[in-house]
Amino acid sequence: MANRKKFRFEPWHRVAALLLVLDIITVNFSYLLALWLRFDLHFSAVPVTYLSAWKKFTLIYTAAAIIVFWIMRLYHSLWRYASFDELFRAFIACGVTTVLHIAGITLLFQRMPVSYHLFGALFQLVGVVGYRFAYRFLLLMRQRNGESRSAIQNRVMIIGAGSAGQMILRDIRRTADVHDRVVCFIDDDANKWNRYIDGVQIVGGREDILGAVDKFGVNKIYLAIPSASAEARRDILDICKESGCELKNLPGMFQFVLGDVTVSSLKEVAIEDLLGRDPIRVDMEEVFRFISGKVVLVTGGGGSIGSELCRQIAAHDPKRLIIFDIYENNAYAIQMELKRKYPELDLVVLIGSVRDSRRIFGVFEEYRPDIVYHAAAHKHVPLMEDSPCEAIKNNAVGTYKTAYAAMVHGTKRFVLISTDKAVNPTNIMGASKRLCEMIIQSFDAKIKAGRADELPQIFTHEDSGSRMRGKVFDWDACKTEFVAVRFGNVLGSNGSVIPLFKKQIEDGGPVTVTHPDIIRYFMTIPEAVGLVLQAGTYADGGEIFVLDMGQPVKIDTLARNLIKLSGLKPDVDIKIEYTGLRPGEKLYEEKLMAEEGLKKTENDLIHIGCPIPFDTDVFLGELRDLAETAYQNDEAEIRNMVKKTVSTYHPDK
Repeated sequence: MANRKKFRFEPWHRVAALLLVLDIITVNFSYLLALWLRFDLHFSAVPVTYLSAWKKFTLIYTAAAIIVFWIMRLYHSLWRYASFDELFRAFIACGVTTVLHIAGITLLFQRMPVSYHLFGALFQLVGVVGYRFAYRFLLLMRQRNGESRSAIQNRVMIIGAGSAGQMILRDIRRTADVHDRVVCFIDDDANKWNRYIDGVQIVGGREDILGAVDKFGVNKIYLAIPSASAEARRDILDICKESGCELKNLPGMFQFVLGDVTVSSLKEVAIEDLLGRDPIRVDMEEVFRFISGKVVLVTGGGGSIGSELCRQIAAHDPKRLIIFDIYENNAYAIQMELKRKYPELDLVVLIGSVRDSRRIFGVFEEYRPDIVYHAAAHKHVPLMEDSPCEAIKNNAVGTYKTAYAAMVHGTKRFVLISTDKAVNPTNIMGASKRLCEMIIQSFDAKIKAGRADELPQIFTHEDSGSRMRGKVFDWDACKTEFVAVRFGNVLGSNGSVIPLFKKQIEDGGPVTVTHPDIIRYFMTIPEAVGLVLQAGTYADGGEIFVLDMGQPVKIDTLARNLIKLSGLKPDVDIKIEYTGLRPGEKLYEEKLMAEEGLKKTENDLIHIGCPIPFDTDVFLGELRDLAETAYQNDEAEIRNMVKKTVSTYHPDK
């Protein structure tokens, strides 16, 4: 015997059956009620002919109405989610059945009063639409005032009563798993004050934020002003962070334009939002013309700066992008990211050390890069103070070997990523980066003088073989332009204070600050890298480009703001401890040595420091001695030698 599929009475079948019964009652008694109303609410006054016609037409009209309702899918909708589409179909169904009722009862039985048809149709429409949408209304009221009341954990203030704020409010209300309740709006437009958006009051401007937080018991604030300037956003956030509320921010206009204004599109307020300046804009068209069709090598391409360089270069149509890094995990991460985003990119990822002449020479021989961005470096100040020889090996000697390989293999431009710590350095890391700057200045001077052959090859114990010894090069073809780009701290980079502070806050504190008065310049990673790329287009050889980092920021203020942005109170919820300046650490950083001076470029945020003259031949001889001493791991002697070579180096111990 063949198996038969057993019919299952699903929950929606029960709802459809209930609606069917209600519709049968409604379509009939609506017109009976109309007769009753027509004759002054007295059934005894209704003529027998009218009642007889109504009774005889009942079964016919009921069948016709149910068929029409079924065709219009009034029994198939999920009425808990009913919207305009369901309402429109209900109106159409009632309109069609009204026409059928008028034609049917008139032609078959009896001409009825006009008021009978008018009020009958109205009562039917109210009934059919009413109990369907009443179901949705009751569910919403139940969610708002019943079951959801215990689930609501956050009382939300929305700053910005414009279109974005309204979108956030509606998204909160229609999203079941968001346990937020909007209790008030804030807007600086006085014309909106004391008015309401969907029942939520606009209580005042930014000066009323803290008062409204207390009055309405707010514990979460959403900033929904995508068109606000960075300065206005900073001023509002400065007020909000004093409230102790959790803060979230709609990042920018692009999400508003795309219609992506939802609770999920809100982001945690980042510390860069408090810097109070608009994002730095870079002429990427100029960068595109410079990079497009070129073979580009990024050393240290897996690091925070190097990986962002790779992202922006990959977006500008290079002929080939080569990532060179000693750390395989970092290199693998950026490799996977770029392959996913740019499947057509000719990407080469190589593992190796810039300290290995044979390895770095082999890379240049095989791939012949047109442009090199040299970001490979040790940069952690306290760690390098404890391992000064490693700082010299990796930063200074590694830069020399990479620069030499670039020069003899026809690289057109070599861009060194430097740091403001190279200015009047008090630590070995900063001094090693100043050595890097002096190296590229020496290369530039020798090339311009037509004496590139006087630049020595420096071989060390780490070189894997001596294949490069005695190699003959075409010195007349050595035309590489060597430049350095100097900037300060970048927000969120590996080893910077921001990730450290965030981890300390997550762990419940304390947050450690070295000194209450220490200040630093800050820039976001994409901003810094964009300016590095543009500065590279301005190079003529030998320049040290200095990026304008804006106003310096107190690290203590930075730490306190991060705590407040987390909805906590400094020194109450999270303790701040001052640990004292670390070896080699300054209270402030300088971007330029006084002797260098500044020249302008086409970009107001990029300046050129005029190089301090020094004897190139003496320096190159001292550099060879530095390399030899570093590989002997003589830490005491290396500090003395660096102090002699870098005249501006003044260690604090």
